[in-house]
Amino acid sequence: MNGIHNVRFIADDVMKALDSLPVPDSLILDPPRDGINPKALCRIVNYGINNIVYVSCNPKTLARDLKSFRLAGYEIEKACCVDMFPQTGHVETIVLLTKAE
Repeated sequence: MNGIHNVRFIADDVMKALDSLPVPDSLILDPPRDGINPKALCRIVNYGINNIVYVSCNPKTLARDLKSFRLAGYEIEKACCVDMFPQTGHVETIVLLTKAE
């Protein structure tokens, strides 16, 4: 509808989707509160994707996963908190990770 033809949306179990996914230029991850499955995270960093956007609803698992991305050579380019649920203590955090050169 928006005339965008160079994007593909996949709503699936990450381990199943990774089996059939060609190496993308960029990736947007929006994991559940438990964060990214460690096996999936390892496979994702092995792709060597240049840009990853990580959307998180849990600061604790975000910190855990960001540590793994940093150890794999990714840098935090930008981070932003978005209050999607006013009147609650919950916040979404969006982080842009780029592969260090």
